[in-house]
This record gives sequence, structure tokens and C-alpha cells, in this order.
Amino acid sequence: MAELGVADTNGILALPWIQPERTSAGLGWEHVFVSKQHEEPFQATFAPARTHQLILHLAGPVAVRRGGAAPRRVQAGGLFLQPAHGDLAVELCGPLDTLHVYLADTAVQDVHEGPVELAEELGVNDPLVEQLALALDTTARDWEPSARTYVDQLTSLLATRLVREHSATRKARAVHSNGLSERQFTQVRDLLADRIAEPVPLADMARVAGLSVSQFSRQFKATAGVAPHRFLLRMRVRQAELLLRTSSVPIAEIAARCGFTHQEHMTRVIRAQLGTTPGALRHG
Repeated sequence: MAELGVADTNGILALPWIQPERTSAGLGWEHVFVSKQHEEPFQATFAPARTHQLILHLAGPVAVRRGGAAPRRVQAGGLFLQPAHGDLAVELCGPLDTLHVYLADTAVQDVHEGPVELAEELGVNDPLVEQLALALDTTARDWEPSARTYVDQLTSLLATRLVREHSATRKARAVHSNGLSERQFTQVRDLLADRIAEPVPLADMARVAGLSVSQFSRQFKATAGVAPHRFLLRMRVRQAELLLRTSSVPIAEIAARCGFTHQEHMTRVIRAQLGTTPGALRHG
């Protein structure tokens, strides 16, 4: 199979003002293409591509409109997923640093028994998808031919995760679960993202979802798999990790921005959850 490249994408990277900081072009990657860049606001419609487009927001919040829907404020770490073979109408309402990962549809179909369709996503958070995307970008930056097998492994892991957690079938099933509706969960997640630097009472989360505190706690855990305070802590860790990897903001300031009491508090939590330190993430 030939190398996957810009010609296999849906055209966003061909916009005249986009000058990628780096891409995987010329590295011989057959099933995945990666590009890191700065994007300016735009509104456009793009033709279908044979690749699935995954965009990781490296900054935020920024408003994004998909099709005729209302704009959504997407935080740093939020994901945009456009399935292969589908038209895309999108508006980016502010400047944004992004990491694009284009995954061949054959790679997705190969990890599933029978045809599978991925869902359209906007603003969702998936720490594993985020880590795999960042790992692909790091591999492109520090490329050595001996890493070819590693890229294939990352690609397979990413395809598997997308099939398991972001398929259209799974999304349809989630609507009928005993958890929060997609709208309720989105509203709560947006509230937490907007107030990530401060304590957020459970009552405020329940109010946004239109539920009592007890109902909210039960339904939130059914949806997210963890209690609300654990989910918020994970959001803070993800936000801190992203800033540490992609910015030069002082570590103490990152701790404050992400809702940690102080830098030492953030260090303890990151060590407990990720098995590393803020300094190691910054220089990794």
C-alpha cells in the first residue's frame, strides 16, 4: 500500500493559510497520516475522504459549528471525529492549534468483525485516543525507521479504540442507557471545563442536568463510569498534561489554571494517575 498523505484527506489541510509545523509526509506510513498546525477561523464544506479524520484540540476553548447545528465550545483536549466517506460542513469560530490524525478506513475495518461505521463526534474527551494521537505526533517528530512497527501498533490501537468507543452503533445504544442523555452529559462536561480552575459543587452539576443530586450522581456514574469528582479530577489531569506537553506555560501557573491547590498537589496527582511527573511530561 502507498503512503497515506494529504491527497487522502478531506481538504482542511489544503486551506491556503495552514502551514503545518510537521507532518508524517515522506515517512512511509501506510495507514495513518499526522499533521500538527495552527488554524485560523474558517467556514467551508469538504468532500468525503477515504480516511477517518480525528482532530485533537491543543488549545481552547473555541467554538466549532458542525453542519446546521448550534456552535459548541470545545476545550483543549476535545476531539472532533469525522467518519470516512461523509461530506463535512464545519465552521471554526476562532484561531486554534490542532493535531490532525487521518486513519485509513481499511485500518478501522480490519479490527472489527463485519462492517463498522464510526460516529460523528464534537468536543468529546477520550484520554486514550488523546494519548495515542500525541504518541503518533511525537513519533513523527523524532522519526527513526526502526519505529515503523511502533507506528503500526499505535495505529491498530487507535482503530480499535475508535471502534469500541466511538462507533455509530455504540452511540445509539448509549441513548437508551440508564445514564444521562448525550445533551445532559455534554452540558455537565462543558460546565466542568468552564470552571476547571475552581471547585464545582455537585448541586451545580445536577442543576445543569435538570436532576436531583441523588439522581444525577447515579446517572452520571452510569454514563461516565466514575463519580463526578473523579471525572473532574481526570479532566484536570488531562488539561494539565496537554499544557505541559504542548506549551511553555510555567508549571505553577498550569497547576492554578487546572484547579490544583498548588504545584506540589498537581505533582502528587499526576504521579498517582500517570506514574510520572510534570517535569517529565514537559521534557518527554
